[in-house]
Amino acid sequence: MSSNCSSTWAPPNRPSACTWTSENKLKSPHSHKLFPVKQEKISTNILQCIGSTPLVNVKDRIAIRMVEDAEAAGILKPGMTLIEPTSGNTGIGLAMVAAVKGYHCIIVLPEKMSHEKIAVLKALGAEIVRTPTEASWDSPESHIGVAKTLKEKIPNSIILDQYQNLSNPLAHYDITAEEILDQVDMIVIGAGTGGSLTGVARKLKEKCPEVKIIGVDPVGSTLAPVDQESNEPEKHVAAHYEVEGIGYDFLPTVMDLSIVNSWVKSNDCDSFKIARKLIRYEGLLCGGSSGANVWAALQKAKELKEGQRCVVILPDGDKIFMRKMDDQSWMVW
Repeated sequence: MSSNCSSTWAPPNRPSACTWTSENKLKSPHSHKLFPVKQEKISTNILQCIGSTPLVNVKDRIAIRMVEDAEAAGILKPGMTLIEPTSGNTGIGLAMVAAVKGYHCIIVLPEKMSHEKIAVLKALGAEIVRTPTEASWDSPESHIGVAKTLKEKIPNSIILDQYQNLSNPLAHYDITAEEILDQVDMIVIGAGTGGSLTGVARKLKEKCPEVKIIGVDPVGSTLAPVDQESNEPEKHVAAHYEVEGIGYDFLPTVMDLSIVNSWVKSNDCDSFKIARKLIRYEGLLCGGSSGANVWAALQKAKELKEGQRCVVILPDGDKIFMRKMDDQSWMVW
């Protein structure tokens, strides 16, 4: 079984049918793609920048995997239309793949997403539909609801559905995790669909059982479970936040909460400030979600012992956010 994508739409938060556990030694029921043997591992002590993909975007990896798995399964055929609800990065990845393979591509995304994302999507030939940022995920006006409606109206169309498509975490299980094996005592990953978090964490837990998996969820998102010992339950209430690409108001099917050792709730102010510092002092052109991940790592790395290493994934660059966090007037709070 290579993918659970189908031509029939289903809610993006339906319970996962996956039976994986870190103790399960049975052969995986999924098809896997071998990681290139000769590729060098990342040697940095703290950061993994996603720079080896065409658009410098962690979602490039899942886009090609979802498309190729759907083609192999026979549910995506020449002449079909790809429709995808997204915060932007998966849409950009799919638009790139669609441009190369000749598919028509419609990307549905909330209004808060950056002007640069729209410009890149248009350059790649994608059709764009915007939705109200404040719409809840199950509203007909949300990016998910509008994508569903479009699929019902457009013949010969398909939603690959990153929220429940197994090719999403499998891309990171097979590739991203392999880049950092044997280098890590703690890894910090932002949670959006949960694909990178679940895929990377599962492989690391299999190979390095003692590794600490830290999930990052912005205040305003409800992905992180409410800590029963926390005195700040208000941080787990759905509300608006500006950081793009992480957090949701529902639990995506591909997200495995059980694999996370602990969570950090990030906030817009610290996330953008750290991202700006990474640009100014480290020369790393990264976005707000990268800032959130590094800010969280700075909190959790204090728990490490001398000689242990913390890896932080920086999921994309700042070129698709330049009118926002790179603009000093926008950054004034």
